[in-house]
Amino acid sequence: MKNKILILILIFGVVLAALAIIESQTHFIRHTIADVLYDNYSHYLPCTALPTETRVLQTLAEQADTVQAIMAVNPAHVGVEVGHCEGKADLLIWYASHQDRGAIEALLSEDLYFYGIPVRLQNR
Repeated sequence: MKNKILILILIFGVVLAALAIIESQTHFIRHTIADVLYDNYSHYLPCTALPTETRVLQTLAEQADTVQAIMAVNPAHVGVEVGHCEGKADLLIWYASHQDRGAIEALLSEDLYFYGIPVRLQNR
């Protein structure tokens, strides 16, 4: 009986260690919780991996039509902001409903980037 309990505890520990390794590499659990519970999306990139703030601002200026299309999804309930991080930046797009998020995602590339700029989506 003690051997069975020890084996179960060992298996449980190995499974937990494997999940911790997978989560640290893929952020699968965080992505799932953010998506399912909060209707949000984050890229989880460190500041060092983000483009420069200058590049982000330049891209926003060059793609002003797309920014306006995103804002037009639900005027006064959708916004596009620059997220600042140690001289680097990403985009935060906020919205009011899951329907808004779907329309916004349709305007972004398949990997949820805005012309090469990492995007965070936040349901407010």
